[in-house]
Amino acid sequence: MDKLTIQKLVEAQKQYFYTGKTYDVGFRKLQLLALKDAIKNNMNLLNDALYKDLGKSNYESFMCEISLVLEEINYFLMNLSSLARPKRVSASLAQFPAKCRVYRDPYGVVLIMSPWNYPVQLTLCPLVGAIAGGNCAVIKTSEYSPNVSEVLEKIISDTFAKNYVTVIKGGREENTALLECKFDYIFFTGSVAVGKVVMTAAAKNLTPVTLELGGKSPCIVDSTADLELAAKRICWGKFINSGQTCVAPDYVLVHKSVSVLFKKHLVDRISESYRDALNSDNYPHIITERHFDRLVGLMEGVSAFCGGGYDRRTLKIEPTVLEDVNGDSKVMQEEIFGPLLPVLEYDDINDVVDFIRQRSKPLALYLFSRDKQTIGYITRNVQFGGGCVNDSVIHLATTHMPFGGVGDSGMGGYHGKDSFNTFTRQKSVLIKGRRLDNSLRYPPFTQSKFNTLKKFFK
Repeated sequence: MDKLTIQKLVEAQKQYFYTGKTYDVGFRKLQLLALKDAIKNNMNLLNDALYKDLGKSNYESFMCEISLVLEEINYFLMNLSSLARPKRVSASLAQFPAKCRVYRDPYGVVLIMSPWNYPVQLTLCPLVGAIAGGNCAVIKTSEYSPNVSEVLEKIISDTFAKNYVTVIKGGREENTALLECKFDYIFFTGSVAVGKVVMTAAAKNLTPVTLELGGKSPCIVDSTADLELAAKRICWGKFINSGQTCVAPDYVLVHKSVSVLFKKHLVDRISESYRDALNSDNYPHIITERHFDRLVGLMEGVSAFCGGGYDRRTLKIEPTVLEDVNGDSKVMQEEIFGPLLPVLEYDDINDVVDFIRQRSKPLALYLFSRDKQTIGYITRNVQFGGGCVNDSVIHLATTHMPFGGVGDSGMGGYHGKDSFNTFTRQKSVLIKGRRLDNSLRYPPFTQSKFNTLKKFFK
């Protein structure tokens, strides 16, 4: 789509927003219901597209993508009326007599830029928040998941008018054209590098942004951990979607006293869950050959304790546990975003904190421990977007806690109420009484008035 067409589309959405139709809460609920029905009616198409683009099984597609969108819609159908209702707050002494209200206003026309790794969930969950907030939306899908993009375009075009919600496909040219438009809000999910480009473009128009980025999310296993359970849950969080998950455990820091046993449990769990992964229809493939080659390159110079095999024809890489890794290893210099799990040993928990602090603030952190003191110490002293104690990844699977990053891993949060807050802004309105009018606020400002005023603020 060319630049002029995109600009006209954005302008058409602005004109539709100015009609005021999206302000009506009943209208928003109807749109959410329509989207829910469309998702259910096109479930097979979504599953087929996810399999073609990423090799995801129907089970994984529903568990990690579709179910989360449906849960988000259901949350707003139940709670939107109360969320959108103006909140009454107390008037200050200086405002008396008055009624004070805080409204949640939609921004207007928002841009949602979604990634390829969870192309359904990470497109539609932000859209649900944008609709619930009363906005119009332009969705830019990833060129790396073309089959899902086609289905999403069909769902959106069949469900919504183009001047309300629309999908734009394409690559860098379309991204550039979109970022040159003046949107009222931008919601971006993707890499740190592209996130910086988005924020730079947004700054030119002073457009507020939410950036959902990534980073090297650490996983700590201390000497008190249930090692078998830790291995089971770390493997699930790491190797689902073949490791192409922004909150996947990027590397493990395990206490040296339990390292050997922990790695044994990892191998046992991988053997049980991912037997013959390269030939399994239930094990996703790497999204592109370029990404595949990058991951294969990250294995150079380190030993594979488990796995390490790959098939260029199918773009699959076995679940792989890497040892002989240190902070300077190539695999520790960038977010892995694939099925490679480096395991490093530590002796002192203070060294773990220093190791993490020396790197960019992670999107997620996972701690496996039975020691309350260690749990409290890590939670208080390490900055990260969100995480789990004695589990991995599932902290994001709720409408009751915000999901988002910090520092290089992102800014802003969403899910449930936090999605509504993200896609709306607070507008304060005071309704002043007409009968009483305090003379202290008006000139002339005499000493007598000043003395009286100070008495109220002792």
